[in-house]
Parts: sequence; structure tokens; C-alpha cells
Amino acid sequence: MLGALRMRIGSLTIDTPVLLAPMAAVTDLPFRTICERFGVGLTITEFLKATALCDGDAEVVDKLTASLDGVRFGVQIYGREVEPLVQAAQLALDIGASLIDINMGCPAKRVVAGECGAALMQWPELSAELVRAVVASVPDSVPVTVKHRAGWNPLNRNAPEFACAMVEAGAQMVTVHGRTRTQGFAGSVDLEVIRRVREAVPARVPVVGNGDVVCVDDYLRMREHTGCDAVMIGRGALGNPWLFRSLHALAHGLPDPGRPDMAERYRVFCEHVALLYALKGGPKLIHEVRKACAWYAKGLDGADGFRQHVWKLRSPDEVLVAAAAFFGRPYGGASVPHGLHCATPNQG
Repeated sequence: MLGALRMRIGSLTIDTPVLLAPMAAVTDLPFRTICERFGVGLTITEFLKATALCDGDAEVVDKLTASLDGVRFGVQIYGREVEPLVQAAQLALDIGASLIDINMGCPAKRVVAGECGAALMQWPELSAELVRAVVASVPDSVPVTVKHRAGWNPLNRNAPEFACAMVEAGAQMVTVHGRTRTQGFAGSVDLEVIRRVREAVPARVPVVGNGDVVCVDDYLRMREHTGCDAVMIGRGALGNPWLFRSLHALAHGLPDPGRPDMAERYRVFCEHVALLYALKGGPKLIHEVRKACAWYAKGLDGADGFRQHVWKLRSPDEVLVAAAAFFGRPYGGASVPHGLHCATPNQG
């Protein structure tokens, strides 16, 4: 049984129990916008270093972006000191964030070397102190949540105890990635540890499962095995917003619209590129367009060769010409990306 359709996170109600995971260098505003248009329940920004936000680091501040058209969104912050996290939470409130998520699960070496991210699972007392401080600094209407892992390593799989400590400190939702920090993204996600967290945490607090969900069957397996209240999808969403469309339909008792044909795949790729041109631009634009090419081509015949080819090209326009050829669609010339507007996909 999948449980209730809607999920309450404190006073916040999510209509579809599917969330987009915060991912560094991925969940920028264009990416989040595409996922929102396909029916994801809530998106969360890239994880943002609290001290960098407080110091006005332009590269990090630029990633603190509100969703378009008043759509609700969350902001994820990370750090190990109270004051920067509190200040970062205030900056998130200033742009209208509906939720503040604290990252206690990132396995990256540079993050854990600073005793942040997943490293905090080694110090539950400090982690609880951070949560209490952020909760006390924001209005009751804005839930504070925590994303963490199964544990630090196989010998320290303390996710149930850790999650309970975070909830006791005031967290109103916990998301559990079913791998330890030392696993990184290797091996398979452990659904059992997520189930144990759901059993340990009070029923009033939603537990979200995360890891290895790339299709509807994975979503169902996660929900049914763990009893989690919702699923957070990360890498499975790369170039695949149709997964959110299918899950939105499933949650609302509608027929699955199915996978896209090549024409629709290209239309949504164009929509994504148009958002990149409109919202980002600058010298890094070509890199962003190359990434989009790789995401939307994944799994198609010739995708590896296409990806290698576009990485050698020197201008966004050259990349778009190559993409049009790969997807078998006509290309309208250099002016197309700037004025491009593809119809919003039918969410079924």
C-alpha cells in the first residue's frame, strides 16, 4: 500500500509524494523548472555552503534562486557552525523558500574534509544543535528538514537513531539515502535501513526514501518495501522529466502517459536549452548545453559518440546544430535558441 496521496511537512502540503533531490551542478533553475512542469511535488536547490552565502560569494549566491511563477521550492544549505547556517536560512527566506533542508549526507571528499555533509552523522549532538538553531530562527510555517545517509560506514549504520535525534531537535521531515558515506554511490541502495528509519521516526513526521529510483517500478519498490511517505529522485531525473510525469499520473490514479518519442524528447531538450539561454547565459553556457545534450541523449543509440562529439565543439550554436542532427529534427539557425519556446509538455 502506498499510503496517502498528499504529504504534509509541518504546515506545508505536497500534492504528489515525489521530490527532486538537490544535486550540485544539476538542480539549477532551468533544470528545476522542467521538472516542475512535469509534475514533481517539490524541487530543492543545489546544496549551498552556508559560509559562502554569508560571505557573498557570487558563484554560490547565484545558485540561490526562487522557482518561476511563484512555484514553491526548497533551499538546501550545509555547514557545521550555527551562525552561518542561521544566516543562510534567512537568505533563503528572503527569496521565498517554502522549506529549508540541511545537508548531512553529501559524501564528497571536499565536503566531509570540512566536517560537513555526511561527516555530521558521526556527531549527532552537534547535528541536533544545528537543527535546533535553524528551526528557532525561521517561522513555524517554514519546515526545516534533514537529508542524511544510512551512516558513516558499514560499521556505523546509525540512520534510525540519527533521524530520531534530528526529529527531536525539530526537523519536520527526514530524507534517507540508503548508502553509507564510504559507499559513495557504489553498490545498491539498502532499502532495509530506510524501512528501519520509517519505523523509528514518529508517524507524524514524513520519511522520504532516496537512491536508485530511475523508473516507476523502482519507485513502487521503494515505497512498498520501506513504507516511506515519499521518494526523492536525483540521478534518475537527468534528461528524464517524463519519470515525474508518470509518477504524477500514478499518484493521481491516471493512465501512465508513457515514454516520449524522439520528437517530444527533442522538444523538451529545446525547452531546457531555452531556459539556459534565458536564465544563465555567459561563458559557461556551452558547458551547460553540452550537459543537457548528454542527459537527453542517454540511453539512445549513438549517445556515447554524440556526447564525445559535442564536447569537442566550441560554441553553443555548433552544439545545437549537432543536437538537431542527432535527434533527427530540423534546425532553424543561430537565432533559434534565443527565441525558442517549445510547448509545455502535456502532463497527462
